[in-house]
Amino acid sequence: MIRRALIPCFMIGALVLAACAPSGPSTSSPAASAAGTAAATAAGEQPKPGGELTYIVTAEPPTFDAHQSTTFATLQPISPHYSTLYKLDPADNVSKIIPDAADGLPTISADKLTWTVKIRSGIKFHDGSVLTAEDVKATYDKLKNPPTGVTSPRQATLAAVDTFTATDPTTFTIKLKYPSGSLLAAMASPWNYLYSAAKLKADPKFYEKNIMGTGPFTFVEYVKGSYWAGKKFADYFDKPKPYLDSYKAFFITDVNRQTTAIQSKQAMIEFRGFTPQQRDTLSRALPNDLAVQEAAWVCVNYISFNTKKKPFDDVRVRQALNIAIDRWAGGEALSKQTIVKDVGGLMRPKGPFAMSDADLEKVPGYSRDNKKAVEDAKKLLADAGVPTLTFQFLNRNVTTPYEPVALFLLNEWKKIGVTATHLVKETAAYQADMRNGNFDVGLDFNCDYFDEPDLQLAKMYSASGLGKGLNFSFYDDPKLDDMIAAQSKETDAAKRKALVNDIERYVIGEKAWMVPVIWWYRIIPYLNIVRGYRIGSNHYTTMDMANIWLATK
Repeated sequence: MIRRALIPCFMIGALVLAACAPSGPSTSSPAASAAGTAAATAAGEQPKPGGELTYIVTAEPPTFDAHQSTTFATLQPISPHYSTLYKLDPADNVSKIIPDAADGLPTISADKLTWTVKIRSGIKFHDGSVLTAEDVKATYDKLKNPPTGVTSPRQATLAAVDTFTATDPTTFTIKLKYPSGSLLAAMASPWNYLYSAAKLKADPKFYEKNIMGTGPFTFVEYVKGSYWAGKKFADYFDKPKPYLDSYKAFFITDVNRQTTAIQSKQAMIEFRGFTPQQRDTLSRALPNDLAVQEAAWVCVNYISFNTKKKPFDDVRVRQALNIAIDRWAGGEALSKQTIVKDVGGLMRPKGPFAMSDADLEKVPGYSRDNKKAVEDAKKLLADAGVPTLTFQFLNRNVTTPYEPVALFLLNEWKKIGVTATHLVKETAAYQADMRNGNFDVGLDFNCDYFDEPDLQLAKMYSASGLGKGLNFSFYDDPKLDDMIAAQSKETDAAKRKALVNDIERYVIGEKAWMVPVIWWYRIIPYLNIVRGYRIGSNHYTTMDMANIWLATK
């Protein structure tokens, strides 16, 4: 029997706002049963040690340094080698923040400007050296103020921090410029691998091509184009984990080969998300060996306009390309073929900061009257002097959902006389072109590990400021910077939501700096011998594989 569940998403904790996704049975898979739970561990089962987990990663890492990366292609094969200070609870990985290398939650001063974090004692790096607060400080200094030649897309999430200090070997102290309600969430980022201060001092770029962490698995080998392998770290601090002896991540970009790998049991799971068609194919082929979990996703594709190139420096051109898109029809059609579904702004649809559909429809680009929107878009292009605009649309060679989303956009733009050529590149080349501004318009993405405006809005900051490394539209907008900073400092939830919604109207409607397309939806079909995995609202967290184990029949 196929075990299936649609997992609701919650956000709990004193410093993290609530988020909730609709729950209930799904009827999109003809062979799936809603009976039972797909939380992956039956009542009374105890984890069993041993075995090798085999799984699929649909792209290869452009860098080994997660501090500089923004892609799952880095996290999914490499996270098993590292620890973070805090993390999302694997049993509730959309909501609850728990300590990882930290020994408990932070102690916060009465004025909320000093945070004190104790570090667990006895944590070892894979070379045998002991993790101390100096390593944590070096890690966070690199994240907040990267050295020359090193980037950090996480700078904006640490904007409230003044200084980091290693008070003693087990005490890490954070001084803030102003109280922050999102700092704990920032410290739970799956990108914030803890690095060795000694390695960083010797070579700030060491981690771009080398692996040396404190995680549950040590590095075995990386065969480019084939797989990444790790084995159990005997001195891992969180005993008796990990349960697995080893893992092997196969790099498979072709959708049909991905499905075949699960169906033939060469691989057991893919953690990012399969299409409805892949799920249904596997449901029919493996009726007694498959489990399925589904959930809303804090992930969306963006259209990034290179504002350093003409005519995309003209707001009328950006507005035209935005309002021509019929997102409502697109969401309905694309949800039947790929992993996108809900229409929303900069915040996840139906999340705690999302606009209502009625309010969203008033924002340019979200009108349900697409016929009028098309005429308005044509006029904007004519006024801008480019009635028959032609450009290259840069995309990533990750089929799901990049290809169908891109083809949808190209067809939408044809309605207003725009001819866009689809230029597809491998992940590393794609990201290099985006980062270096070597494109006209690109299909970007913004994926986070839960609903938090400081995370979702980080890429909206000015490109020469806190948005460096994230803002691929390359604009500078001091007004927008101030708006984002204001919402971050607002402690009243209702007032903060109003400020966030104003930012959405400004970014998407007024300026069209960069615009979201349609939000993603996760579908994870996998062999039911995999235990200890619970789907979340993202494909980034709980990727250290420490809690996963394999059942025997």
